[in-house]
Amino acid sequence: MGALLGGKNCIITGGAGSLGLAAARLFLREGANVVLVDREQAALEKAATGLPAARVETVLADVSNAAGTRRYVGNAVKRFGPIDVLFSNAGNFGVVAPIETYPEDVFDAVQAVHVRGAFLAAKYAVPKMRDGGSIIITSSVAGMRGDPGVYAYITAKHAQIGLMRCLAKELAPRRIRVNTIHPGPIDNGFQHAVEGGLGQALGVDGAAFFNGMIPLGRHGTADEIARSVLYLASDQSSFTTGTTLMVDGGMNI
Repeated sequence: MGALLGGKNCIITGGAGSLGLAAARLFLREGANVVLVDREQAALEKAATGLPAARVETVLADVSNAAGTRRYVGNAVKRFGPIDVLFSNAGNFGVVAPIETYPEDVFDAVQAVHVRGAFLAAKYAVPKMRDGGSIIITSSVAGMRGDPGVYAYITAKHAQIGLMRCLAKELAPRRIRVNTIHPGPIDNGFQHAVEGGLGQALGVDGAAFFNGMIPLGRHGTADEIARSVLYLASDQSSFTTGTTLMVDGGMNI
C-alpha cells in the first residue's frame, strides 16, 4: 500500500469506465477508500470485481440528477466519513452533425452529464469535504479546441473549465484545490465510439485521423491519464489550483 492517499476518502463518478476504474485502482494502491459511482449496475459490479471490498463502495446513480447525487455523496460519507477527493469523471459524447441538423435533445443530454453532473457533484460534495481536499473534473483536449459538428461535447468540455475556475476561487480559503484534466484520445471504448462517428462524418479512418494530430503519434492509455489524476488528487499538487492539465500527447500544441 502506498502513502500518497493514505486514509483519504475518494468519490469517482463514471467509476465503471476505463479511466474511472484505472484511477480507482491507483487510488486504492495509494491507500485510499474509494466510492465508485455509475449508472449501470452490471458495469459497477464488474468494476468492483477484484477490488478490496473493505475499501470500496459502489453506488448506482445518474450524475445529472440531484437526488442521485445526494445519495452517492451521502453513501460515501456514511461508509467512510468526510470526503477528501472528488473526481468528477462521468461523461457521454453525443453525435457529430452540422449545426442545422444537430439534435437538441442530444445537446441537452450531453450538457446534463458533463456540466450539470459536475456542478451537482460539487454542490453536494463540497459541504461534506475536509479542508485541504481536491476536486478534479475530467474535461478533454476538446475543451481547448473546436471541431466541426462536435457541438454538444466540445461545448460541455469548455463549460467545465468555467465551473472549475469558479470553484477554485471560492474554495481556496478552505485549501480545497480544483483543477480540470484534459486527456487526449485514449485507447478505450468511449474513444472508439467517438472515432467511429467522426470517421463516418468525415469519410476517414477515425483512429488514424487522431493519431495524425498527436505529436507523440499514438493514443494514450487510461493508466497514463490516471497517474496525472493521482497527482492532482494528492498533496504532490498542493500549490496547484485553477489549472487545466493537458495529458494529450501534445495534441493541443
